[in-house]
Amino acid sequence: MEKQVPEIKGQLRNHMIELPTVIRQSTGIKIFGKRLKSFLFSTDVAVIRNTNADAVIAVYPFTPQPVITQALLLAADVPVFCGVGGGITTGKRVVNLALDAEFKGAMGIVVNSPTPNEVISKIRDTIDIPIIVTVVSEYEDIRSRIESGATIINVSGGKDTSRIVRNIRAKYPDFPIMATGGPTDQSILETIKAGANAITYTPPSTADILNEIMERYRKQYEDESI
Repeated sequence: MEKQVPEIKGQLRNHMIELPTVIRQSTGIKIFGKRLKSFLFSTDVAVIRNTNADAVIAVYPFTPQPVITQALLLAADVPVFCGVGGGITTGKRVVNLALDAEFKGAMGIVVNSPTPNEVISKIRDTIDIPIIVTVVSEYEDIRSRIESGATIINVSGGKDTSRIVRNIRAKYPDFPIMATGGPTDQSILETIKAGANAITYTPPSTADILNEIMERYRKQYEDESI
């Protein structure tokens, strides 16, 4: 018999972004004693503050800056995994950003797909927190990533994600894998069955959420005027 889980909600924080419950079917990844199954993909501090995700993966398409890392860590009430570059930003700067993120309290750091293996090795020699390496293609050399010091593989392969996860899992049955789950429960479950231990979820934008609320307000006024 399924056990009943008591749930407590506040009056003001009742409206929040709740991740698909199907994600709970994943095994999760245990990091520093915390079992993490769901990762919210966002750098919006308002969204980060109003979600039930287990953790936040904060990667953005600009040169990483310590002040942004500090703001994200200050806003979050769950573990944060910070992007430190590896594509546009590379070399010693990535290593320094990774060390800064660790000092500021990040639970882990994330490097982009183009990051050279020698940079990953230098990061591994410098920090103690996990290194998440993003994989976007089935043709990437996963073995060299692992040997260079990757702690977790993060698969972001679009429509090919589940296939990439399945291929990696076949070769590395015990290595931690997280992956984008896609927009539906079915696509998330498919990714989990392919071998992903945890799922990253992209929430709707604050503009979309606000638009939905405004539409509801407008409808309320229309109903009252009838």
